[in-house]
Amino acid sequence: MTVDPNAATRGFPTGPPGRSRPNPARYLVPALVAAAVAVGLGVYGKVHDPAGTAFNLAGFSSTGAVKSWLATAAFAFALVQVVSALMVYGRLPGPSWSSALHRWSGRIAFLVSVPVAVHCLYALGYQTYETRVLWHSLLGCFFFGAFSAKMLLLRSERLPGWLLPIVGGLVFTILTVIWLTSALWFFRTFGVTT
Repeated sequence: MTVDPNAATRGFPTGPPGRSRPNPARYLVPALVAAAVAVGLGVYGKVHDPAGTAFNLAGFSSTGAVKSWLATAAFAFALVQVVSALMVYGRLPGPSWSSALHRWSGRIAFLVSVPVAVHCLYALGYQTYETRVLWHSLLGCFFFGAFSAKMLLLRSERLPGWLLPIVGGLVFTILTVIWLTSALWFFRTFGVTT
């Protein structure tokens, strides 16, 4: 008899069939990792002496323009994530490659957001001098914590059907507010420039 090493493992039933309850402790690790990532980024941003700038790209007028356009690209890919998730869950009609679109748009959104976050933490730090900046700093740290939790939950078996869409929706909502308090604010304040 051969065994498929990629086959899902089965746990022993803990009660009557159909009535096994998931152990809430297995959600504790993603929650603790999320908290550690968010707090760690916030502490680093607060104690780190801001450098003022971390990068600039040729063709852009300022670091703010670079960050705003990268953040807008990440937000656009996050919108693709939401639409493709609705296709994957059968809420919208979609092609057979909807799940691949969902995975790749998420990867690209994350990769595009990393240089923005690195610049924010390294060059600006965790700032609280006005309400918009406070929310942006707080939610920026919280975003990467929530994203970490989502990635850990993806690998969990037997998740309740509602959990991943809720966490994914939370990650998208946080990213939306981050975009509103940074890129949209920049474009409205300084104009849509490159």
